[in-house]
Amino acid sequence: MKPRNLNHRRRTDLFIRLLSGGAALFGIAMLGWILGTVILKGAGSINWEFFTELPAPPGMPGGGLANAIFGTLYITFLAVLIGVPVGLAAGIWLAEFGRDSKLAEAVRFGANLLMGTPSIIIGVFVFVLMVLTTGHFSGLAGAVALALIMLPVIARTTEDILVLVPTALREAALALGVPRWKATLGVVFRAAKTGLLTGTLLAVARVSGETAPLLFTALNSPYWPSSMNEPTANLTVTIYNYAMSPYRDWQSLAWGASLLIVVSVLGTTVLTRTILWYRSR
Repeated sequence: MKPRNLNHRRRTDLFIRLLSGGAALFGIAMLGWILGTVILKGAGSINWEFFTELPAPPGMPGGGLANAIFGTLYITFLAVLIGVPVGLAAGIWLAEFGRDSKLAEAVRFGANLLMGTPSIIIGVFVFVLMVLTTGHFSGLAGAVALALIMLPVIARTTEDILVLVPTALREAALALGVPRWKATLGVVFRAAKTGLLTGTLLAVARVSGETAPLLFTALNSPYWPSSMNEPTANLTVTIYNYAMSPYRDWQSLAWGASLLIVVSVLGTTVLTRTILWYRSR
């Protein structure tokens, strides 16, 4: 076998290093550009009125997005209540009970397919399922749409994390006479709690910036949400409406809302990484 030229291998290695490093720097530069633009344009709109007042009428100065902030938290919280328990239960079944069964393979395939489904398709599905049948938009429909987006992410993450738990822990618990369900929840689940928390936080961050599903389900409202059975104000649809408007005050509020969402998602991601780093020490 003819030996490969050492200088050629070094040049190839250097080229690949430079190419990958350049790609990484390009991605970081684009991220910094986006963050810098959002901060510069949105920081001026962040004030006390932004968090406490309702939107002003079109063309009128002042006002805030208190109702949209509250509505976003309301919808997201309800989506977490719906999606997280179902996703965790599905992941536990896939990792501990279903494993290699035909049904488990079908569930995994469906979860993977659902994760790749555009969020607007899920929004249209919930629109047909809940909005058309009830005859009105609602925050509940928006929460269901976000929960459907969260569900496969949490299910697959839960399965992957639980599979990493050593089998010896399960066997030790079962050898002591602990029931299978109690060994799963009391031993395996506790051993994987950091990873499960991470997957849940990432799923919440994933849906916190979704706009298309809420356009078809929760829509929007200029008022405080009095119930989840009516159109509900939310930040993402508000950004869409305000950014497309001809009013500078509304455009400025859209930048402020964008900054708020970016900070929230970034804060959730940093919190997740911090928990992982702290637990790995």
